[in-house]
Amino acid sequence: MSLNLATIPLKSAKDYPALPAMRLGPATVTYEQLASQILAFASALSQQGIATGAKVALLLPSVPQFTISYFAILAAGGVVAPLNVLFTEDEIRYHVQDSDAVAIIVWDAFLEKTLPAVKNTSCNTVIACRAPDSQAELPAKVSDFGAMVQNAMASGQAGGFDVSPTNADDTAVILYTSGTTGRPKGAELSHFNLYDNARYVSEKLMRAKQDSLDLFGVGHVALAALPLFHSFGQTVIQNASLMHGATISLLPRFTPKDAAMLIQAHKVTFFAGVPTMYIGLLHDANVTTEQFATLKYAVSGGAALPVDVLNQFRERFGISILEGYGLSETSPVACFNTLMKPQKPGTVGPAIDLCEVKIVDESRNEVPAGQTGEIIIRGSNVMKRYYKRDDATRDVLINGWFYTGDIGKVDNEGYVSIVDRKKEMIIRGGFNVYPREVEEVVYQHGSIAEAAIIGVPDAVHGEEVIAVVALKPGRQLEHEQLEQFCREHLAAYKVPRRTIIMDSLPKGPTGKILKRLIKEQISG
Repeated sequence: MSLNLATIPLKSAKDYPALPAMRLGPATVTYEQLASQILAFASALSQQGIATGAKVALLLPSVPQFTISYFAILAAGGVVAPLNVLFTEDEIRYHVQDSDAVAIIVWDAFLEKTLPAVKNTSCNTVIACRAPDSQAELPAKVSDFGAMVQNAMASGQAGGFDVSPTNADDTAVILYTSGTTGRPKGAELSHFNLYDNARYVSEKLMRAKQDSLDLFGVGHVALAALPLFHSFGQTVIQNASLMHGATISLLPRFTPKDAAMLIQAHKVTFFAGVPTMYIGLLHDANVTTEQFATLKYAVSGGAALPVDVLNQFRERFGISILEGYGLSETSPVACFNTLMKPQKPGTVGPAIDLCEVKIVDESRNEVPAGQTGEIIIRGSNVMKRYYKRDDATRDVLINGWFYTGDIGKVDNEGYVSIVDRKKEMIIRGGFNVYPREVEEVVYQHGSIAEAAIIGVPDAVHGEEVIAVVALKPGRQLEHEQLEQFCREHLAAYKVPRRTIIMDSLPKGPTGKILKRLIKEQISG
């Protein structure tokens, strides 16, 4: 079956050409303009040799160029590899090399760390995007996104460009994630994975009745407070909004004050966020109830939402937050509380359409309702594989089921509750922090003999990253020194905010550091 995810905005452009597709500040891009630029850039990319299966990295904030580039790469038959804009030079290099990206599209402010990162890699094409009023000169051999789009439109190439007839199961996007060990892995998501996940959000998530024809589309405005490079932002905001004519209001950097102002100014009807965003909106003195007058729907994911926060938000703003669950490997939505069924605070709802969820014990046998075990998922949303990692794929995809590593339970009505996330993983402000990756950097510091990265509860960020270390004989270390060292190699959200020094770290009989005992010691 032929299917290309790029048809989402292109079809909407035929149905709603004059409607606003995206807004950034006072600037508006209509659906017709968005489609024209997507096709123009797709044509330009094809001229650069981007063809079926070519991997292209994206290092862009939440600006219209992200969406144009995302769908243009797909229209040309390529594969999108979105990167976190907070990545350091080391992290950019790793992801570019691991994804086999032949090109990267980057915001001009990130060129300083990008150019040395892609040197001596397979990435031989660098395309820079700039703000409309930017006068900055681009370095030699760096192509200008704006000029490429304008030239393609002026030459008429865009009008005759045919979208690549990709198959539904062809890889569309490689989203990087990680387990509790090793470096980040790329989850290969197909065109159908992402299309059907967006369809569910757009057509079912906010539907009040099973037979209702209400769509998340024309007349709705979604606030893109979540970064578009993140799976949550891509599917729930970008792809779902553009499917039926909704408008995306872009907020490149979230603050509660700015979000509330934009909700009021752009008459936002839909907000998707992680728990720390809702906590921030509740407790910021600059946020008023009046600013939320147009808001109709709010959804939360990325980490467990405290029931108290859900209740406070409903009492103050009159909005019930729909909580869901998913992973990058599931496109990402797997479960959600919806308006079609009674909501159960403290749960992430039942499985979505074309998706099954089971709870199994250590022997992979399903456990009775109400009992705790590992969450496994099967359905149209589950990734194809981890890119170039057959062993890792076999570890998690077993007989068609994806083994999440998350601990949960299901009640008699199919509602899923998350008991614990992946045992070692830390979720800080909605971002996954994988201790092994941070530990590898910490161990590079000359004073460190032993290290363990753990998460501790934090009222603002959900969890905070803590380094527990033992020093080499005769060495001394201040937290600020380790923090600065980590900032040179890790994105800011991964950097330890506190360092605890021990004489030695507790270990088991095999020499494995016992993080459970560390947590008990520092909490005691």
